Amino acid sequence: MIRAAVAGFGVSGRVFHAPFLEHDAAYSLDFIVTGNPGRAKQAAEKYPNATVLSGPAELFDRAAEIDLVVLGTPPGTHAKLATAALDAGLHVVVDKPFVPSSEQGTALVEHARRAGRVLTVFQNRRWDGDFRTVRKLVDSGELGEVHTFESRFEWWKPQGPRDWKARTTAAEGGGILFDLGTHLVDQAVQLFGPVERVWADLARLGPGEAEDDALVVLGHANGTRSRLSMSGLAALPAPRFHVLGSKAGYTKWGLDPQESALAAGARPGDDGFGVEPRENWGTLGVRGDTRPVEPERGDYGEFYRLLAPALAGEGEPPVDPADAVDVLRILERAHARTDTEEGELSR
Repeated sequence: MIRAAVAGFGVSGRVFHAPFLEHDAAYSLDFIVTGNPGRAKQAAEKYPNATVLSGPAELFDRAAEIDLVVLGTPPGTHAKLATAALDAGLHVVVDKPFVPSSEQGTALVEHARRAGRVLTVFQNRRWDGDFRTVRKLVDSGELGEVHTFESRFEWWKPQGPRDWKARTTAAEGGGILFDLGTHLVDQAVQLFGPVERVWADLARLGPGEAEDDALVVLGHANGTRSRLSMSGLAALPAPRFHVLGSKAGYTKWGLDPQESALAAGARPGDDGFGVEPRENWGTLGVRGDTRPVEPERGDYGEFYRLLAPALAGEGEPPVDPADAVDVLRILERAHARTDTEEGELSR
């Protein structure tokens, strides 16, 4: 039994981590850390077998009772907390974005290596059902040689981001590029490999401290172009995926249903969890000759199923932290290629 602690009980800890740790028989969810009284009450009610602590210092004082720490705190805290956890002899899962800079990420990976502990990053969108479907289509050759990959995450939040996201600058890991772009870039690299060229257009349209609308274009070494769009002010959505190859194209609307289901109270293992409704199935083919494609089932729980043997020294972690560092380097290049001065974004 892997004794686990979740630090942070906002959306990350409450929606993406605690439910899967509780559901997986390889883990016990023993500690939840939150300084928010309302969230502490919620955590205690939902996970009565877990001890709720008010801060990281209390957690590390009890390091002998823990094997794994999951960091679902704001990104600016990740490097410090992960370092403290590693120094306490604990394995660490860090939610994305890994840390605010590739320099910090490289140092943290090296620190974990010296400590002899497992460090991994929660790139859960590798287990989105629609992304798994795209990967299957690419790998099978049904699309032929893919020349254009369009991928989007778009919300309609004209009121702007909430809580710490509203106050966090890009230098601290804030903004939509670090939030949603981390997923989109990671997925593109997983599909098409190393990136040689980066172009970006970033804008701050709402009230937050960092960009909330972004377009990033990646030129991969294999010749594929990835056009990655993310926005918090999309009044009407565009396709989630639009993939064009030498043999066929694939278009998919709608987001993977796991996050919305978890936020609404669903649990991993529920009937139909991770299954896309038929109206969201993608379409494959050429003009005049298309067919619907039943998507693969989404499965965020696979992350923790793969992590358990890695912690026992019997396999690799589900996400190599070096991959997360590579993504950070691409995001840094994207920020460097905007037409802004001194980091200020025009409204």
